[in-house]
Amino acid sequence: MSTSIFQGSQIDELAALLAVAEQGSFIAASRVLQRHQTIVSKRIAALEHRLGVRLLERTTRKVRLTEAGKCLADRLRVAADAIAEAEQEALSGATELRGKLRLSLPAAMGRLWLASSLPDFMRRYPNLEVEVDYTERCVDLVGEGFDAAIRVGALADSRLIARKLGNHRIVLGASPGYCANHGYPGSPVDLARHNVLEYTGPVSSPELWLSNGHRRESFVPCGSFRSNDITALLEGAREGIGIVCAGEWLMARDFAVGSLVRILQSWDFEAGGGVYLVRPSVHYSVARTEAFATWISELFASGSPWESILPEDSR
Repeated sequence: MSTSIFQGSQIDELAALLAVAEQGSFIAASRVLQRHQTIVSKRIAALEHRLGVRLLERTTRKVRLTEAGKCLADRLRVAADAIAEAEQEALSGATELRGKLRLSLPAAMGRLWLASSLPDFMRRYPNLEVEVDYTERCVDLVGEGFDAAIRVGALADSRLIARKLGNHRIVLGASPGYCANHGYPGSPVDLARHNVLEYTGPVSSPELWLSNGHRRESFVPCGSFRSNDITALLEGAREGIGIVCAGEWLMARDFAVGSLVRILQSWDFEAGGGVYLVRPSVHYSVARTEAFATWISELFASGSPWESILPEDSR
């Protein structure tokens, strides 16, 4: 990498753009940079002239980044993080990790299977600050400043660097009481006669397809209980309300103790995918992100955490 990029005026221009992007206005950015807002404006104008592209849309009331401006600001955030990490490594002789690690974990799976293991990671790196956001929302890693995320299902964002940790199997489960009262469906089409609890969250699908190796059938979940909270549907299934359709990880402990039983075990959902570690870019990956990637890969090395407790007839 050429050292010509480290010219003072260019650094000031880039710092001005990043400050405006993060603060949302010239006034707030000028406070952060401790420069008058006219100087901040002139630096960004100089950057736009040098690059030959408009980076900001200015109105009398607000400032908005153009698509080019957003892309540049996103890359600058990653680069700034890498520079801060390099300084920390130089300061400590690269013997210990410092700084903040921001993670986004799927809310239900994260609480069930990852939260109890995270203290092990923190004990391994006691000087790290770990901030975890539990959400079912698919966050913008770069735009929202996350170092890494765990995602479940099919990956849609090809810009991310992904590492598959394990498989994500969708299964059906019901309480023994429900099955005693309503019977067991023999195939997916039979589910039309059952109370299938419906998930209405962000990754829900109106029609689900299954295959048993010989034929394909589909069904549309339709029941008396609908929710955007998958754990609420799990509680309903435990109480005998109906059949729940969800990730195997959600019902693994219930299958292990017998509070739920597998339905249609010979049928596999075509939806599913995997459990992935995703991060913005391997080229700008900092040491603390690499450390988390190594640790989480070790956690899944012998299979997903929930697989070890599944009874043989539920696998």
